[in-house]
Amino acid sequence: MTTSFPSPAGAATVFSSDQKILNALRSSRSVFLGRNVRGGVHSLPPSSSSSSSIQAVSTPEAAAKATTKRSKVEIIKEKSNFIRYPLNEELLTEAPSVNESAVQLIKFHGSYQQYNREERGGRSYSFMLRTKNPSGKVPNQLYLTMDDLADEFGIGTLRLTTRQTFQLHGVLKHNLKTVMSSIIRNMGSTLGACGDLNRNVLAPAAPYARKDYLFAQETADNVAALLSPQSGFYYDMWVDGERFMTAEPPEVVEARNDNSHGTNFVDSPEPIYGTQFLPRKFKIAVTVPTDNSVDLLTNDIGLVVVSDENGEPQGFNIYVRFFCFRGLGFVWIFRNSVWFRMESTFARIAEPLGYVPKEDILYAVKAIVVTQREHGRRDDRKYSRMKYLLSSWGIEKFRDVVEQYYGKKFEASRDLPEWEFKSYLGWHEQGDGAWFCGLHVDSGRVGGNMKKTLREVIEKYKLDVRITPNQNIVLCDIKSEWKRPITTVLAQAGLLQPEFVDPLNQTAMACPAFPLCPLAITEAERGIPSILKRVRAMFEKVGLDYDESVVVRVTGCPNGCARPYMAEVGLVGDGPNSYQVWLGGTPNQTQIARAFMDKVKIHDLEKVFEPLFYNWKLGRQAKESFGEFTTRMGFEKLKELIDSYEGSPNN
Repeated sequence: MTTSFPSPAGAATVFSSDQKILNALRSSRSVFLGRNVRGGVHSLPPSSSSSSSIQAVSTPEAAAKATTKRSKVEIIKEKSNFIRYPLNEELLTEAPSVNESAVQLIKFHGSYQQYNREERGGRSYSFMLRTKNPSGKVPNQLYLTMDDLADEFGIGTLRLTTRQTFQLHGVLKHNLKTVMSSIIRNMGSTLGACGDLNRNVLAPAAPYARKDYLFAQETADNVAALLSPQSGFYYDMWVDGERFMTAEPPEVVEARNDNSHGTNFVDSPEPIYGTQFLPRKFKIAVTVPTDNSVDLLTNDIGLVVVSDENGEPQGFNIYVRFFCFRGLGFVWIFRNSVWFRMESTFARIAEPLGYVPKEDILYAVKAIVVTQREHGRRDDRKYSRMKYLLSSWGIEKFRDVVEQYYGKKFEASRDLPEWEFKSYLGWHEQGDGAWFCGLHVDSGRVGGNMKKTLREVIEKYKLDVRITPNQNIVLCDIKSEWKRPITTVLAQAGLLQPEFVDPLNQTAMACPAFPLCPLAITEAERGIPSILKRVRAMFEKVGLDYDESVVVRVTGCPNGCARPYMAEVGLVGDGPNSYQVWLGGTPNQTQIARAFMDKVKIHDLEKVFEPLFYNWKLGRQAKESFGEFTTRMGFEKLKELIDSYEGSPNN
């Protein structure tokens, strides 16, 4: 069996066996690592037959640089003094923007540089800030602070993201320190919300007083703390070195410091990340059985709480992401401000890695992260995510190396029930005498009267909130006597109970796209309202009931920030007013979609979808979702149905 990766020059590096993979990695480990002497370099784990322990060693900087090519970003990280230089100098200049190196580094601080792409005659630069909120938890004080900052320093709106965080758009460079320090001083953080490290850790947003939910959320907090940078660059930059950190649980500190299996950089300010951090971004989600509100299988690591018959958490099933989003035989690559097509070779969803007892979960997560840190590609960022490492090694080899960093064998995964998508919209009892209320927010954009009313309710009742992975918001700890007045005032601002929200809107998602995202090539957030109305009109035309729905997700480029590749209907921008159509995801987000059509113009959506919706109504099996129907029929047959469609007899 061979695995081939295109190189930047178009050649291919081919590994014909596991041993060749290991030999290539041994002989050129600094290709992937590229660390200087401050961080040190690890040796490759021994083979499974070896009993020797793994030890962190230092490699001279000159030797590391001499071996092979690394990407430009790897060199920027290495020379940055742990993500400080030259960002610290660039922030002091009068220019409205920062240079290329600082653009890469500020991501680690939780920010992206942007400009309004619809403005003519120049570029007005600003910065998007993204918070980091494990489990989507937002304390009352932080919510009110973010609301104020949006008005004073942003564009007047807040955005709820698909990773349970806030995005604040439109912050000018000279206001960055004021905004960042305000977030930090009010129980928030943007550290690691972007960049080549672990991103925000997802967990179900529902504030249930149940042991499994509480344990999942606690684990998300602990994993986030474990993988948070330790070198202090964030606090040095924004609050002059003052640390605003809560006391960490002792098990987090113990797991981070443990080096019994050679996972750490000795005497480094970043014991887990070193000078180079990870090859690319890394995503983790934690949940409980049946609850797939977190899109578990789209994360690099998925953790599922396993409890005993009494509801006591005992351990975790671990999943690792093993797919690439393939589209019509190619993947999209963004280079020099243009999207290019590259040939693709695989498309798979997450694989079970095994089961670990709860007391070992931090060590197991650390072992997976270290495996990616040590062996993920650092020469070509197109192939730097962990899914490519998994593809080149296979799940067995990957498990073997992870187990050596973990120090134990994984147990067999426990059986789990079927997954369900849970939105948590509407009123629900928490189980502790209080209630929570989930509110739908179109594309996560909080602005206008909705923003004003939400603030009034959250401030008046001193409510904490949570952000869901579906871009909605949950108001927590509501007393029974508050339900009626809260419902009334929210409804007046358009924040309706789910029975009054179109089912299509309840599951739909879109990325921001135009005008600020530099990668967007067509509309998403601004376009999805009309797209959903047109889908609803098609439903009515072919005779589908109002309470029937499909999961629609729209992105302005192939990066897929709104996870269109798991949708029943995914629209992925591939040109001006044009989308690649993906079909075959399922309502519970357990099946990856596939690319169905390329270059479908926005005004031609009815030509594609009306025949499909009509034939779904006519030929579906009992309780068969639209995504399941498209998979069962096959794409060749679906295209025949489109070509032969003569209109619905209902009209």
